[in-house]
Amino acid sequence: MSPARTTQVADPDDEFPADSAPPGGIDHLLAGFAAIAENQGLQTVLERVVSAACRLVDARFAALGVIGPDGILSHFITVGLDEDQISRIGELPVGHGVLGLLITEPKPLRLHDLRKHPSSFGFPAGHPQMTSFLGVPIRVRDTVFGNLYLTEKNGGGDFSQSDEDLTVALAAAAGVAIENMRLFEAETRRSRWLECGQDAVRALLNTSPERSLSDVELVAEYAKEASGSSLVLILTRMEPEESLYCEVALGLHSDSLRGRLVGDGSALRKVMLPYRDTAVLNGDLLHNVLPATEANLFDAAMYTRISDRGNHARFLVIVRTREDPPFSPVDQRMVAAFASQISTALELTQMQIQREQDAVFGDRDRIARDLHDLVIQRMFAAGLSIQSLRKHVVGEEPLARIASVTTELDATIGELRDTIYSLQSDTHSGDALSSRILALVRRVLDGSEVEPVIHFSGPLDTAVREATATQLEAILSESLSNALQHSEATTVTVALIAGKQSVNLRISDNGQGFEQNGRRSGLRNMQHRAEALGGTVTITSALGQGTTIDVTLPLG
Repeated sequence: MSPARTTQVADPDDEFPADSAPPGGIDHLLAGFAAIAENQGLQTVLERVVSAACRLVDARFAALGVIGPDGILSHFITVGLDEDQISRIGELPVGHGVLGLLITEPKPLRLHDLRKHPSSFGFPAGHPQMTSFLGVPIRVRDTVFGNLYLTEKNGGGDFSQSDEDLTVALAAAAGVAIENMRLFEAETRRSRWLECGQDAVRALLNTSPERSLSDVELVAEYAKEASGSSLVLILTRMEPEESLYCEVALGLHSDSLRGRLVGDGSALRKVMLPYRDTAVLNGDLLHNVLPATEANLFDAAMYTRISDRGNHARFLVIVRTREDPPFSPVDQRMVAAFASQISTALELTQMQIQREQDAVFGDRDRIARDLHDLVIQRMFAAGLSIQSLRKHVVGEEPLARIASVTTELDATIGELRDTIYSLQSDTHSGDALSSRILALVRRVLDGSEVEPVIHFSGPLDTAVREATATQLEAILSESLSNALQHSEATTVTVALIAGKQSVNLRISDNGQGFEQNGRRSGLRNMQHRAEALGGTVTITSALGQGTTIDVTLPLG
């Protein structure tokens, strides 16, 4: 259980003009109402309430405790305590003792001596003397939002019935103001989610070659802007029973999460969501989505699916710390709306890519048919005609010329058949390049002790043509096999980045390395593959320092 967050408010005399009504007067109560109504931020409203209450009944100390979703105080705003006193007290209350009594029995409470109440736990060392006490709940409609606590009436004596009535009136006005602020902030959050969702859709549908981020990177950027959260993740699950791969991470501890297997995904299987719905994970469920070391740093996560393709699923995960505001029903509804917009845009983008590919492959099929049905048949007929001339020609040299021409025609027909075959066989796999790379790494490293770390960046799934993708897969497969067989590495990092003109593949391991003066056919094969597409391969290795393979291939 985490301690309540605290806010120290300046002396209440600084909150109101010096010529305001004397403490306890109706005029001062009205001044408190006006002060509360002037502000538009919830935190400022709470600070105004506790300051107004302290001055209203002439109390030396005052506090406002906000009740969290778990029924304990999640926020504690104080008046009258200086920084030195707060530091000596240590952790401020979370709602036990007399303070907890107001949570379980939300009605006004006046005490002559706080210390003598049966529910009192006593005061921690360093706590200032407090005897007289007045507690009043703050209601927001039918819900108790928090409690006002006032102690030590100046001049001695107890708080009166008049003090209680004035404080109850102030709490009622505060409840209205708090409800208004909550509605205002909820509407602001809705607007921010909707605007960011619309901006994300426009960015996803923008197929300009100038775009430098991948689809999922764009989704994470806009989700973090909309949520204002500490951490946003895009988690990918290739198969129903597989661990989750962190494709994108933005925010706290993102470097330790990005590109890694982060959890076994059992939480996502336990919380069976309808498509585009949301759920909040905490406790053990959160530990099944994040690594144990990182999960301990966060308090809860809200997740939703944003895309599905066969067994391949992606999840948007928004993570908050204990210092962040708790997830509200508004957050869950707006995340679901955001995910719906994003999912539709991703589907439209995929449909557009598929249409473009179908158009290309349709042209290839048409060209192949024309070559087979027209060009080859005409060349074959021409060859037969030339051969038929043999019976009308005498002499070795003319006959040799005829034989040479027919041989050349046969060779040309053979080359055309090879071209037709390549046009018909060079079809797209149907899977995105990022998915194919993930599947390849999983397949090659399956059963080994090597930990894969995979980083993607840029529009890989839209900018990289099929011939280039095929060579990248072959080079990566060769590199991973070499790392498994020879390097004795414990970690292999694969980074695939699509730029404006080229795509770069970097495979690095922390293995034993090698001297680069030997003959290695696998490395030569990589170089030949890259050179065939106009690319380059650079291999850096030294004994005891691991190996890095950099591959750069043109996009055009």
